[in-house]
Amino acid sequence: MAEARREFPLAEPGLWVERIGSRIFPSGRPALFLDRDGTINVDVGYPGDPADVVLRDGIAPAIEAANACGIPAIVVTNQSGIARGYFGWDAFARVNQRVLDLLGEENATVDMVLACAYHEAGSGPLAIADHPMRKPNPGMLLEAARRLDIDLKRSLMVGDKLADMEAGQHAGLPQGWLVDGEATLQSGFATRSLRTAADLGGLIAALKQLGPA
Repeated sequence: MAEARREFPLAEPGLWVERIGSRIFPSGRPALFLDRDGTINVDVGYPGDPADVVLRDGIAPAIEAANACGIPAIVVTNQSGIARGYFGWDAFARVNQRVLDLLGEENATVDMVLACAYHEAGSGPLAIADHPMRKPNPGMLLEAARRLDIDLKRSLMVGDKLADMEAGQHAGLPQGWLVDGEATLQSGFATRSLRTAADLGGLIAALKQLGPA
């Protein structure tokens, strides 16, 4: 008997949009946007095996703080490995669930996951260069804001690449935290370093300043 085709939360062929859990957020709340690979979990290149997933130190407490403050925690991740044919949405789903499970063990909950598989090196409908959903473009952040009625002007971005910071800047966010990066200020967007426990404390303090649940 043929195996039933698994359905995935695809808004379009190269865009995964998944609402996690059932928490309801008031209109106009800020959000904590996070890259996934290299930010939440250790970057292993093109993660297609959940057994390879290991959380980075110091990120779960920030997500837990967002949870406590009633701030949606939203993952926005580029996944060119799908476009390149290294793995499919099924492998992405397994890896992503492992990331969510490990965060849950640290009392940290993600509220939405968006993933963009479009890339110029892809094939078929995924072979699109500079797709608006792919970071550094702000499409995934804008889509999440539309679905959850998020105030982008008070939201924060955490990532390990300049493309993450640029996506936040293009979406109208005021600041972001760059894993192992340097602090800069450009065109009104403040990039802060996320290297040390003190840096993590600064991020958590910024979340708490956005208001209680």
